[in-house]
Amino acid sequence: MSIKHGLLALLQDGPKYGYQLRGEFETATGATWPLNIGQVYTTLTRLERDGLVQPAAVRAAAQEDDGRSMYEITEAGRDELATWFRTPVTRESRPRDELAIKLALALAVPGVDVGAVVQRQRTATMQSLQELTRLKRNSSDGEISWQLVVESMIFAAEAEIRWLDHCEALLLRHRGKPRPAPQTYAVPDEEEARS
Repeated sequence: MSIKHGLLALLQDGPKYGYQLRGEFETATGATWPLNIGQVYTTLTRLERDGLVQPAAVRAAAQEDDGRSMYEITEAGRDELATWFRTPVTRESRPRDELAIKLALALAVPGVDVGAVVQRQRTATMQSLQELTRLKRNSSDGEISWQLVVESMIFAAEAEIRWLDHCEALLLRHRGKPRPAPQTYAVPDEEEARS
């Protein structure tokens, strides 16, 4: 999720200050994605530059004593938000999977105990899953946005554990097989380079 679209969604029901947006964002996501206030104001500045938000119409009432402005969503912002809600999230738009990259590199680097890397990750993910399960059990049923976020994190942790089990099984099947030799690339000598 982009901060940009999160702030636009929160501005749908009326003008807000940056600090209000930060608090409402953290409440809506169960504080699983904490924002610092600098991120909020930087994003609001970009949204204003792009014509998606504007300072609230009532300028005098929109300023606190310290000069902070209240923002409201524009029609272009509403269109952008509607498009975002209609557009499915694709795998290509998600961030890189650091764990998959880490395991791939561990396989490529001689001397790394890949099985130990997998086991340490499984232990950490299990601990995280247990903590998430406790959080879910202790949350009230009325907080549906928090419940959605925590359940998404639980499902992701469960999927990671299944994937780590798969990785371990794959490593066991390939244990004892020599690693393929790294590819080398011939560097042309000066005469070949000129021709």
